[in-house]
Amino acid sequence: MKLLVIGSSNMDIVLTLPRIPAVGETVLGGKSSMIFGGKGANQAVAAKRSGAEIAFICKVGHDIFGENMKSHFENEGFDLKLILTDPEEATGIAQIFVSKKGENSIAVAPGANMKLLPEDLKAFEKNIENAEVVLVQLETPLETIEYIADIAHRHKVKLILNPAPAQKLGAELLKKIWLITPNETEASLLTGVALTEQNWEEKAAAVLQHMGVENVIITLGEKGSILFGRKETKRFEALQVAAVDSTAAGDVFNGTLAAALTQNLSLNEAIAFASVAAALSVTKKGAQPSIPTLSEIENFRMNQIEYPTK
Repeated sequence: MKLLVIGSSNMDIVLTLPRIPAVGETVLGGKSSMIFGGKGANQAVAAKRSGAEIAFICKVGHDIFGENMKSHFENEGFDLKLILTDPEEATGIAQIFVSKKGENSIAVAPGANMKLLPEDLKAFEKNIENAEVVLVQLETPLETIEYIADIAHRHKVKLILNPAPAQKLGAELLKKIWLITPNETEASLLTGVALTEQNWEEKAAAVLQHMGVENVIITLGEKGSILFGRKETKRFEALQVAAVDSTAAGDVFNGTLAAALTQNLSLNEAIAFASVAAALSVTKKGAQPSIPTLSEIENFRMNQIEYPTK
């Protein structure tokens, strides 16, 4: 097992509407659906479909959503021994509004995700120690992320943190991270650098690297992403596609990026690969239903003369 993803799993209840409602507003005319989601699960499925040798650890509730998720994970090829069940908390749920422009607004009731605690992971320490790359997010308790980071750091395992949802993080955690992948909002909150400042991306990355993070990728949505490594800075332009739903684009980017890094690709090559996967994901509705397969990614790349970078 080369890649280990540890994180959340939610049932996404999606409402597609003409526009996202304002506070106090009711918008009619939408369609509803229930879709498997959660940042951890999205990233794990993205990595799996892109060809990674991967294991996924999460916690669901003892309810119908949890049972449905286990069946889904089994179908995707994951080991159910790593899908834990909390006897008291409900499975995590996300309520997602998606506008006809592809914009989204999300509210989450984390449920069993917040019961994924360090003591749950003690049985899986060897999984962490033996992985090439470990990928985590912030939809599980911070103490769990810190526990994972400690093990990864001791055993020189590359730890990727997708710091979403945005929150402040301590210096002790940041210095154990090999790669962090914030979006604009997350980068600003982590560093205190305002988005209105000139060259804010460089300033934010410098703060994170000063705190010990080795590599920083700031994702910029339709503006692409920027890699700030120890030796180089490189901008990756976004591919132009017809966006339908951007719900899981960031998760697809992170999952396929981590997968590519375990398949002998350089960081630059992995970003280019992940950018194609993320672009493909926004052309379909839903979180995991929008995640492309390896063949879809490769077919798209074959039709691109050159991936745009600066």
